[in-house]
Amino acid sequence: MARGKKVLRGEKHGGRGRLSLAGQAFVLQLVVLGLVIGIGAVLAVLDTRHHSDVTTTREVTDVAMTVANAPSTIEALRTADPTALLQPVTERTRMATGMDFIVVMATDRTRYTHTTPALIGQPFSGNIDRALAGETFTETYTGTLGPSIRAVTPVYDDGRIVALVSAGVTRARIGAQVGTQLPLILGVAAAGLLVAAAGSFLLSRRIRRQTHGLAPDELRTLYEQHDAVLHSIHEGLVVFGPNGDGAEVVNDEARRLLDLPDGPVSRADLPISMQRMSWGVVRDEMHVTTDRILLVNQDVVTWERRPIGTVITIRDHTELRTVMGELDSVRGFAESLRAQAHESANRLHTVITMVELGRYREAVEFATAELQLSQALIDRLLTSVGDPALAALLLGKVNQAAERGIELTITEDTALDSTTPLSAQETVTLVGNLIDNAIDAATDGAAGWVEVTVHQQDSSAAVDPAPAPPIELTTAFDSVRPAHDSALYVRVADSGPGMSAEAFARAAERGYSTKADHQGLGLALVHRLVDRHGGVIGTERDPESAVTVTIPRKDAR
Repeated sequence: MARGKKVLRGEKHGGRGRLSLAGQAFVLQLVVLGLVIGIGAVLAVLDTRHHSDVTTTREVTDVAMTVANAPSTIEALRTADPTALLQPVTERTRMATGMDFIVVMATDRTRYTHTTPALIGQPFSGNIDRALAGETFTETYTGTLGPSIRAVTPVYDDGRIVALVSAGVTRARIGAQVGTQLPLILGVAAAGLLVAAAGSFLLSRRIRRQTHGLAPDELRTLYEQHDAVLHSIHEGLVVFGPNGDGAEVVNDEARRLLDLPDGPVSRADLPISMQRMSWGVVRDEMHVTTDRILLVNQDVVTWERRPIGTVITIRDHTELRTVMGELDSVRGFAESLRAQAHESANRLHTVITMVELGRYREAVEFATAELQLSQALIDRLLTSVGDPALAALLLGKVNQAAERGIELTITEDTALDSTTPLSAQETVTLVGNLIDNAIDAATDGAAGWVEVTVHQQDSSAAVDPAPAPPIELTTAFDSVRPAHDSALYVRVADSGPGMSAEAFARAAERGYSTKADHQGLGLALVHRLVDRHGGVIGTERDPESAVTVTIPRKDAR
């Protein structure tokens, strides 16, 4: 497994005798579908039987009325032996129509015909009163052949009822007819149950993959723990799915650190630098927002060697970076003092040697020359710069640049009574980072130089301080102000190639460094500070590379 990838594995939980959510859903679906299909099959059988009864009732009625209205029936009834004529005819009719019996009887129930010849002459068993009254009716009755559906209708001769005809089909025959359709009904039911079971199995497999085979109580416990952890950890957490830009999980700390709105969150809601992160593993990237410095990590989460999303963790390093910035400044001052002490020791040895050689006048000139230059710069800065932290920073940077072979010049118009609205710490961050970047840029060429200007100016002069207008990247300072408004103006020029507006903006938005000492955060920190105070930052490339910053001291009204 590649480094930095988180793998979720389906762990075996204690008491796994319980069915998983997918298993419970599968069993429940099978039971429900079995009941539905079973009830449907029973209802189909009952419907088929009812349909057969209705069809049989209609058929026996038609056959009985056809025999009763046949002229041959009336002619046979007029003879002395109706059975001799009617029995062959009714038997042929019964065989042709599928009846179980056709009985022609006298009005006193005496049978003239019957399927069983031995019963001819015996009384008919069944109801005939309604037929004697002139009505054709049907009934279910248990006769000599067993339960049957039968129809009874009168036979008229010259308007008189002279006989009755009954035709019927036994329940056994109807049951046999229904039985022929039962295999089809059961086959359809079985096929339906098989298809339903297959669908339920596929659905349960999908649920099992989505729930990783966990039981409902395990899912509930996992959710409760997950929710508790998300709200209790002090790191921001944002989880994205494998294909979508919408965040699936955003905890409270992430919303606070990234100033995210309530509700759904997409990648477009993240800071620009985080939107441009790769989708792979990210380790300890620094991202700068308007208010914070964030340490961001990103991991790819996999399940069964398949990526299922990315997890972004965010830590607030604002205070830590501030302390580290102060520490870097102190370290710079210490290095400057060390260099000065080393240089002073060399000069002292030189002076002592000259004295020992009897070159007194040359020793005095050598000792006072460097002292006059250094003291002149110190006196000028302490006189013109009212903030001791800024004066110390500038002096330290002069010595630091000299160690790297860079000539750092503080222009003659550098003068201000205070760094308002910036605090001493903010001033060190702003000026120190701009000078560090300029020294880095000037180091790449021969005879490198850096020129620093820091002063207070009226708003009328704050708009176009350089020979070539700077390319403004962050604008929050109105150029039209009352005459008494003023601004803090910082300009750092160098002998380097300069940066294009696109590269300058990209460095500010990028918000993280690839340098080991994290100095690449400098421009992003400067942009954050300028934005916070509503200032303007710009870059120039002609006639020389320079970065300018203008921060208003009073809001326009």
